[in-house]
Amino acid sequence: MVNFNIYFDSNETINDRDSLFSKIVYEKEHQISGYYNLPYENRALQDSMLYIQHNQEIFKDLTHIVIIGIGGSSLGLKAIDTLLYHLPHRNDISLKFLEHTDPIKIQKSLKKIRLQTTLFIVISKSGMTIETTSLMKYCIWRYSLLESSAKKRLLIITDEHSPLQKWANDNDVYAISIQKHIGGRFSVLSAVGIVPLMLLGYKVNEILEGARILQDSFLRRNEEHILQKAIFMARNHKNLAMNILFSYSSSFHDFNLWYVQLWAESLGKIDCNGQKIGLTPISLIGSIDQHSFLQLILEGKADKTITFLGINQERYNELKIPNLSMKGLEATDFVNEIPFARLLATQQAATMRVLQEDKLPVDSIQLDSLNEKNIGALVMYYELLTSAVGCFFDINTYDQPAVERGKKILHEMLR
Repeated sequence: MVNFNIYFDSNETINDRDSLFSKIVYEKEHQISGYYNLPYENRALQDSMLYIQHNQEIFKDLTHIVIIGIGGSSLGLKAIDTLLYHLPHRNDISLKFLEHTDPIKIQKSLKKIRLQTTLFIVISKSGMTIETTSLMKYCIWRYSLLESSAKKRLLIITDEHSPLQKWANDNDVYAISIQKHIGGRFSVLSAVGIVPLMLLGYKVNEILEGARILQDSFLRRNEEHILQKAIFMARNHKNLAMNILFSYSSSFHDFNLWYVQLWAESLGKIDCNGQKIGLTPISLIGSIDQHSFLQLILEGKADKTITFLGINQERYNELKIPNLSMKGLEATDFVNEIPFARLLATQQAATMRVLQEDKLPVDSIQLDSLNEKNIGALVMYYELLTSAVGCFFDINTYDQPAVERGKKILHEMLR
């Protein structure tokens, strides 16, 4: 279960919510983005199972999966694996990511990789992302992946009819395709995320089920908090230009990074009036960042909204602070014998309280546990919220023209 609470006056009307809801329904019905349909489709599940059936021999001694991809092709997958890594049914496979052209990082990431026990998965929607193709070329060269005996160690996930799919078909490399109208940063519930997550042993059907339950509830108008929050953030984008996701568990670190890309790349646009518009995402981890960023939030400029993301820590109470008194440090003994989980939860509650006392706009998301269904719901929540803000801004939430400009200049500079 995931609980959502808003602790500020969103100050919108029913007509405001109705209007915004209609725009989202229009997007869904007219296939403006295909991510809305992913929780209801079996395509990614079927593609995953078919791939496994055709390649049973490589899974007998698989120790590493190397993901070659960047941005939307890697962040969502990494986020979900980090959140669910503790589950006992996760396979004992090391997941590595090649997403950076830094040569030091490349060498470090591939240090323990052996061809005989590794699967390389190249993920690129367009098939033309320069970081991904460059890293793919390096791995093909280093591990001779186009040798007939090694081709089964390479998997391609890309758009239908992309240049990368054609290359894979021409070279007899297994390829799985996804629909073009699913943007990269909205693609984690497609084969982009589902295939690797199934290989890792996760209950991917439950991830999709969690997303489906949340979206169904939203479409029945039982999740009005999404519309309320979107309208508040969009209307106040000039004076509350920064949106903080303050997550109280290190398990959320990579999820926060996924949120940053989703929010920034979707909402930083030029609107229909030619005005630059957008909201700036900020990623914080509690309680660590209470000792750095909290001072700025409380006594700096009041230009931020703050979302607290946490877990019901009662499930993780086995690890306790020892009943140990140390000379000169007796003032810290008040936490002795308290579970670390309770300490973390109380730190979150105390931080929320002080922000509310200062009348800062705060809301919270609380998961009862880290499991597949809850994570599917959390992913869908943020995708719907992003779409709602984009609809209110009247922008194209799903393109990234500024990114394409940067790619063009890079091409010109290196020709």
